[in-house]
Amino acid sequence: MKSLFITGTDTDVGKTYITAGLAIMLRKMGVDVGVMKPFAAGVAQKKGYKSEDVEILSKSAQTNDPETLVNPQFFPISASPYTAWKKLKIKPKIPLILSSFKKLTDMHEMTLVEGMGGIMTPILKDYYVTNLIKDMKIPTIIVTRSKVGTVNHTLMAVKMCEKYKIPIKGIIINNFDGDGYPINQLKKDLEDLTGVKVLGSIPFINDMSDESLYKIFKKNIDMKLLLK
Repeated sequence: MKSLFITGTDTDVGKTYITAGLAIMLRKMGVDVGVMKPFAAGVAQKKGYKSEDVEILSKSAQTNDPETLVNPQFFPISASPYTAWKKLKIKPKIPLILSSFKKLTDMHEMTLVEGMGGIMTPILKDYYVTNLIKDMKIPTIIVTRSKVGTVNHTLMAVKMCEKYKIPIKGIIINNFDGDGYPINQLKKDLEDLTGVKVLGSIPFINDMSDESLYKIFKKNIDMKLLLK
């Protein structure tokens, strides 16, 4: 079963919870799913994984894989890997990321990889998230939002995937803004403009429990289309 890279049109678009929800869905479907966040940044947690995002993903997939595989590099500032490299003198290690990914794919039937920031977030000077997806040789899901401006951002993300010849599995709309486009119209416009299927739309979620996410994703995401 093919692994997937979950990227976004921007930072804070909800990639972590979309990835977590997909991990829960796959697990409930009987798939042995692994998770990975190659690069994470921010204030380190005092217990467990340094990254809260990595902890959320691992709990959703119910995995206990080593942190060195699930999150090979953590930067203790909120910044892109490129900026962290320049400020902290910690160079992003692409070979380490790719070897860790390979080990996870050998351990699990399917691995969900959550990117960092948007699809063109810089990792090295001439190496972006797009390059990482390309090197992993897996399809991507683009997470977008519903507020005004999202059509522009989504089109740019799709165009970059086309430029780098990255297969797009679909688009997921994270409808947490509440004051954006009507979802049915947005879905139609995105599909007409990009030729990429919208896999579904996730509403604002109050209850982030395992069972709650499962019910919401089961109702709102076309898993058959995703796994096709």
